[in-house]
Amino acid sequence: MPKFSYVAIDADRKTINGKTELPSRASVIEALQKQNLRPVSIKEVKGGSLNFNITIFKKTKVKQDQLVVFTRQLSAMTGAGVPLLRSLSSLEKHAEDEVMKTILGEVIKKVEAGSPLADALAKYPATFNDIYVNMVRAGEAAGILDDILKRLALQQEKSAAIRKKVKSAMAYPIVLIVITVLAFFGLMLFVIPQIGSILTDLGGPDAELPGITLFMLGISGFITSFWFILIPALVGAIFGVIQFIKTTKGKRLFDNLVLKIPGLNTIVKKIAVARFSRTFSALMGAGVAVLECLEVTSRAVGNTMYEEAIKRAALGVKNGKSLSAIIEQDELFPAIVGQMLAVGEETGQTDVVLVKVADFYEEEVDLAIEGVSSIIEPVMIVVMGGMVGLIAASVMTPIASLSQNISG
Repeated sequence: MPKFSYVAIDADRKTINGKTELPSRASVIEALQKQNLRPVSIKEVKGGSLNFNITIFKKTKVKQDQLVVFTRQLSAMTGAGVPLLRSLSSLEKHAEDEVMKTILGEVIKKVEAGSPLADALAKYPATFNDIYVNMVRAGEAAGILDDILKRLALQQEKSAAIRKKVKSAMAYPIVLIVITVLAFFGLMLFVIPQIGSILTDLGGPDAELPGITLFMLGISGFITSFWFILIPALVGAIFGVIQFIKTTKGKRLFDNLVLKIPGLNTIVKKIAVARFSRTFSALMGAGVAVLECLEVTSRAVGNTMYEEAIKRAALGVKNGKSLSAIIEQDELFPAIVGQMLAVGEETGQTDVVLVKVADFYEEEVDLAIEGVSSIIEPVMIVVMGGMVGLIAASVMTPIASLSQNISG
């Protein structure tokens, strides 16, 4: 789309300079007139042949915390009666995050050109997702943008809190697993071969070694001989699995598997139900239509099996069934969700009821994560202790046997 630079005069006879992207010069004139600006000069900006956009080393994503702060501030300013463009300009001017500053600059240009805020934000899906855009669109349509932005900020804070808790709970076992794997390869590559040569020197090449020692020496010999194949193969396998999980089929298989693992499936289900309740409630409270709420919510839950279940529910609602009845019959959702939905449908306060469901399951997630974390630590200690004990037994057993033969 062509870029235009313009000079215009406002009602107070102040000169305003700016740039915009619109299909034609006539579109620029029309957009300026809508803003009560009188165009003085409009020129098309020609891009040079050496105009490269090098972003390989630049940060391209806005942090969740920055987005929450922006949403809170925009809500406060619009709620105080500050015009939208002035609010956006002020936030863009004082933005500390360079990516957010750049995005806001582009959003301001689009809003100045007459585009609704939701449409302008929709151009940046990596920062403003479907939920954000749909809620802003509903807020603009109903004239309650400040209230909707408050809901959005709260919803983002709750989602970010769950993500942080899950990440912190996973960090400890992942570190332990990595240390265990590195320690195992280190022992197999450097320690066991030395011990094997010491035992051979003590007992001679014909010395009979215990089965456990022969087993450990066999593993060590195999790894020592083929480490240049094993390590790349292991790294390649991990990379391949990660890439497969990113595909549609792989993600579905992974999400289905996670829901069948005892202990872990409880946490995943509670997180999915909390996200469903919080997101659906926020969209309903913003005045978004039920079918559109379900469509957007299905993509925000984070689990393919739940996404499919919500889409099936949307199809049932489209065919005239009540959402509460459909959810109550689905095994993925606890009975309380369907019951609370039924209460919300009867009282016309579905958004309020689902907020309580979301609060309840977010607390349940905290308790479940604490429980799993308390179990993981002793399990990993036992695994590491078992590995050390196995190596110690493989070393001490033949030494004890050789010492008895020498003394005899």
